[in-house]
Amino acid sequence: MQSRHTIYDVAALAGVSSSTVSRALARPGQVSAATAERVRRAAEQLGYRAAAVGAPAGPARTGIVLLVTADIGNSFVFEILRGAEEVAAAADLTVAVIDSHESGTRERELVERMLPLADAVVLASSRLPDAAIRILAKQKATVVLNHAVRDVASVSTDYRPAARDMVAHLRELGHDSAAYLAGPAASWADGARWRALLDAARAGGVALHRVGPAAPTVEGGARFAGTLAGRPPTAVVTFNDQLAVGLVQGLGAAGLAVPGDVSVAGFDDSVLAGLVLPTLTSVATPLASMGRTALRTAVTLLGGTVPTPVEEMPAELVVRDSTGPRRRRAGL
Repeated sequence: MQSRHTIYDVAALAGVSSSTVSRALARPGQVSAATAERVRRAAEQLGYRAAAVGAPAGPARTGIVLLVTADIGNSFVFEILRGAEEVAAAADLTVAVIDSHESGTRERELVERMLPLADAVVLASSRLPDAAIRILAKQKATVVLNHAVRDVASVSTDYRPAARDMVAHLRELGHDSAAYLAGPAASWADGARWRALLDAARAGGVALHRVGPAAPTVEGGARFAGTLAGRPPTAVVTFNDQLAVGLVQGLGAAGLAVPGDVSVAGFDDSVLAGLVLPTLTSVATPLASMGRTALRTAVTLLGGTVPTPVEEMPAELVVRDSTGPRRRRAGL
């Protein structure tokens, strides 16, 4: 039987306004974690359900899992989605995809709008702060993909072995220094990739410096190539394959050969890596497997079981034609 208590009763018990109760129950990240927890406890004590703020009444489910991505145009999203769809279909669920366009603000707004319609949420490369993600996880079954958030089910990548292989590969080719072309500052993966490469470079005797950031797109890589053309490093590792492809194109337009003048490598080993010329050396992340794991974890959460907080999946180096021996230049 539906509780007769109203949102105003919850507000009075929690000591907040009714609008704060509405935000705490339906809009993740709009209130502090302490306020959200106080409202949640008040609602539970009164037997209040969030149907009053737009969620489906009672225990009914929609069968929808919301997959939130930072850039649906990035080919790595397709692989994640393919794996997620396999598990969703077997569990009689539907995956709905929304694109935040690399904006944390837009991501927050879209999640707030769609949350009442979803049973679970998978955040792929989220641009939300960790605190907002933890608040969301208190309201819906939530899985974070390509990110690691304390107290939230997460599927991330262990880049360290592949980073060591990348540094050893460049070292064998004669590169004693390299650049890392960074991606978005809000990207957890960017920080994880940079730290793994930096630790490997220090251990392997390669001087690594960070440049950028650049927009994580082909266009972003091509634009950034212009800043390197005067005196480019002998090797560049980019945040993702799209940046690497754009960098190769931009360096070519500036009269520099890849890998003859500059070796270029990327991350993700997306479909682009094998289609461009030269084919792209890249760190392969198990994208489809990550998508499957994220959906299986969401199904587990919906069933009331708490899964392993963080599941790490291994990455590996795939060597192709875009990396080659260092060419000695005048003055070097």
